Amino acid sequence: MPTVTEQLRRAVETCGQSQYAISKETGVSTSVLSRFVASGHGLRSDNIDRLCAHLGLTLVKRSGHRASKGR
Repeated sequence: MPTVTEQLRRAVETCGQSQYAISKETGVSTSVLSRFVASGHGLRSDNIDRLCAHLGLTLVKRSGHRASKGR
């Protein structure tokens, strides 16, 4: 199963908008967005929230799954 990062990167790449347009509409800087898409460089939680809201994505915890220890 793809990670949250992989799913979010894919959504940005396939949404049909330029990174510039996404940046202008979300307030996430173009440099941060570009770095994230190119390398998976981490995003702050507020930027994840903005991108998810813009792209119509929701983070949902699957029932019966627990986070790994040490992460």
